Amino acid sequence: MAHDPQFEQLVQTIADRVRQEMAKQAPAAHAPHVHAAHSGQVHPAQPCKAGKGECTGCGWSIARRPDDVKKIMDMGANRVSASPGVMDGAVRADLAHFIDHTLLKANVTRDELKKLCEEARQYKFASVCVNAANVSYCARELRGSGVPVVAVVGFPLGATTPAAKAFETKEALRDGAEEIDMVLNIGALKSKDYALVQADISAVVQAAGAHKVKVILETGELNRDEKIIACVLSKIAGAAFVKTSTGFGPGGATAEDVALMKEVVGEGVEVKASGGVRTTEDADRMIQAGATRIGASASVAIVRGTPAKAPENKNIRRIGGY
Repeated sequence: MAHDPQFEQLVQTIADRVRQEMAKQAPAAHAPHVHAAHSGQVHPAQPCKAGKGECTGCGWSIARRPDDVKKIMDMGANRVSASPGVMDGAVRADLAHFIDHTLLKANVTRDELKKLCEEARQYKFASVCVNAANVSYCARELRGSGVPVVAVVGFPLGATTPAAKAFETKEALRDGAEEIDMVLNIGALKSKDYALVQADISAVVQAAGAHKVKVILETGELNRDEKIIACVLSKIAGAAFVKTSTGFGPGGATAEDVALMKEVVGEGVEVKASGGVRTTEDADRMIQAGATRIGASASVAIVRGTPAKAPENKNIRRIGGY
């Protein structure tokens, strides 16, 4: 697609305005916050700062004041009381509905996919997220569970044409996918060919129809201005979410990037944090920063509060580790 100078200037103007507005609110913009959906109620991801005599008795001190709980245990306590559900079998059921249970490595087997779907049923994760070739199998395994299948498109490089991504989207939906996670054209974004980036996202959004589309920015490849512009373009194109990373590129999700992305897209578009989210604490940080969905392969460890299985080698992220 040829460059469209008028469109590129419009995007740049919008991005500049976004930067100006964020600069006015600089002190608040960099402070991770609990998403509006949780306002007005106790959320275990929110640290408690109540002083002496201010305790509300919420029963979530284990999750909200872990340092204080550790001090009490170190002093000799062998039990600490907590509200029901804090440490039960579904340890963090409040986290499960945030998580897209993910398995995207190239050498995945049917046995691994079956286990993925069984875990999604058991813990009631938001979805399972798989490559397009595995959508139909997972859709059959999850039939009647209420857990949808998410398909990735243009994954993991984003370097295919808008028409190819649109076709991939339609095929995934025919096979049973209910949401699409697409990788934007990173090279076009860095080349400032914003018209192509927007057309790329729009092609997938149109092909998806009423189904939600999440746009993967691959934030580890982008500078701050590029992240802002990518969020602006995604919103213009009608995406439902912006998403941090593929898990195959450099870096992964950070609370700072999530907060920036949420600040740019506002309340009309959601943020998904993915890449390197492996513990309960990681997930809580992302939610505090504004994420309403989390992509993870360590989902069970996250909701159970147990250590995630260590990557088999330092290159695991390059072959599909989230």
